[in-house]
Amino acid sequence: MRLITFINSHGQARAGAFLNKDQEVLDLQAACLAVQGAASSVFDSVQALVDGGDQALELARALVRRAPAGAVQARAEVRLRAPIQPPPQIRDCLCFELHLKQSFAAARRTRALREADPEAALKAMNTRADDRVLATFNKQPLYYKGNRFAVIGADDDVIWPSFSKALDFELEFGCYIGKLAKDVPREKARNYIVGYTIFNDISARDAQSSEMGGMLGPAKGKDFDTANVMGPCLVTADELPDPYNLTMIARVNGEEWGRGNTSDMRWQFEDLIAHISRSETLHAGEFLGSGTVGNGCGLEQMRYLKANDVVELEVEGIGILRSRIVRPAAPAPV
Repeated sequence: MRLITFINSHGQARAGAFLNKDQEVLDLQAACLAVQGAASSVFDSVQALVDGGDQALELARALVRRAPAGAVQARAEVRLRAPIQPPPQIRDCLCFELHLKQSFAAARRTRALREADPEAALKAMNTRADDRVLATFNKQPLYYKGNRFAVIGADDDVIWPSFSKALDFELEFGCYIGKLAKDVPREKARNYIVGYTIFNDISARDAQSSEMGGMLGPAKGKDFDTANVMGPCLVTADELPDPYNLTMIARVNGEEWGRGNTSDMRWQFEDLIAHISRSETLHAGEFLGSGTVGNGCGLEQMRYLKANDVVELEVEGIGILRSRIVRPAAPAPV
């Protein structure tokens, strides 16, 4: 299934599913009323549906197969939110080594360009700090916790944060946890994934650069309203039997800026679940991001977004997550 959360014409948030190549939307609660004659609490939200487990998901599949006409409307008539908004928790992980290496190299080039002799400055730079991060990355999964209240959906604009002059996108995908998970062995971890979505981790690169020296991870570089874009749908795990061979493409205003493949993940979601769940309970609906695929952001190319840019992130089998970048006008002087 391709589960969604949408706002209907009455301004209500509804749990639904895409139909007809994502051109139509099934209201699951309305379908339940039409087929069974009564509402069900498992269709109050996608979070409630995930909480309901396999039995609730199978009921949803049955409704998708029936798709009563009165519960179906055109995609263009609704507004998509993130599949689960807000999720109970966000952890964004580092899974792609190429992104890490290219981002470090781009940061060094940027610093070198401020010097009188950029080439000489670049050659003289010490890379030991970067090498330590790469060494740690290859020993174990790394992650930070994001702001779940900054999650928005496919039909929401990204609002440029007032404190930044260098805004960037990040092409990621991620999985949702489907049930309580604690001390999960890697070989059983796939059973705890309910589905996948696309994630655009919007980043204020100038703020991120200035704060990372504090060695506590990103803060305002990634913490601002509308920074975490997810969608357009949650594709259930049975629809993506091999999540590790998917093409990922980033476009800005229709121009391809980069592409990669999920086969390049140094750490797979099973590794992440096994690592994170050690002596810690993960809950249904929690989100684990893959981190940025190599070539999946502007930083790696030393290119950044502009006001009114349209970013399209595509992941094979999931769809396209499209976002417009809006820069509010500066307030008039008093």
